[in-house]
Amino acid sequence: MSAGVRAPAASQPPWLESLGNDLLATSRRQRWRTLSRPIWLVAAYVIAAACGHYWALPLIMVPLFLSVVTAAHDVVHGALGLDRRGTEWALALLGAVLFESGHAYRWTHRRHHLVFPGSDDPEGAPAKGSWLGAILEAPCFLPRLWWWAFHRARGRRAERAWLLAEASWFLVAAVAAVVALGRWPSASAYFAMALVGSWSYPLLTVHLPHRNYGDTPVSQTHTLRGRLVPRLLLELTYHLEHHLYPSVPSHNLPILSERLEPWLREQGVTPRRVP
Repeated sequence: MSAGVRAPAASQPPWLESLGNDLLATSRRQRWRTLSRPIWLVAAYVIAAACGHYWALPLIMVPLFLSVVTAAHDVVHGALGLDRRGTEWALALLGAVLFESGHAYRWTHRRHHLVFPGSDDPEGAPAKGSWLGAILEAPCFLPRLWWWAFHRARGRRAERAWLLAEASWFLVAAVAAVVALGRWPSASAYFAMALVGSWSYPLLTVHLPHRNYGDTPVSQTHTLRGRLVPRLLLELTYHLEHHLYPSVPSHNLPILSERLEPWLREQGVTPRRVP
């Protein structure tokens, strides 16, 4: 039986303390690596464009997306040890790399963890329909999440200011991409690929990880194990482990998966294997 298939009698997962509090540890080096990875990839894009290696630009955008999603994920859950001010700026700047709203993501993703598969979970909604529905919803997905977050932030002036600033950055970037189309096509291509890439979220980060979800903690999402693919995807394949222990940073999810293996086996969960 694979993760995501209903288990006969799933119990509550072990306390994190019993698995090891070291799973919450993030060194300065790990924090810097996670937060700086998007910067180096943006720099690689600029250098490739300046050298005329346009074939490489889409190839750079793929790990750039993965690095931003992984870093934002950890920041939202407070897993990198940032203080409050650092968290606010990290959310804004990570979102800015792909013209998205990091603060809207915090609102909707925390709600997702709190209530999925219940109602009033805009982020988790694509998991409840078909894969085709997730694809068709793609262009409206992030705007809808932003509007939901903005509505929820009523009365919180600072939060709404961040949300408005992030939405304004997107609009400014969209206008700049149109203006730059003739003179700096690689800049316009960056915006276009960031925009189109964000349309993959409903399918790749919501529908497929939660496909055929059940009503127990171990059946709400999936986990993929392997040597190569999880590393290439920056540990985003450990989705079940993340849902069970969202405070564990992404760089410790492989260790968590090993320690959690006996309990998952007791629950009838056999992780899917990939290369």
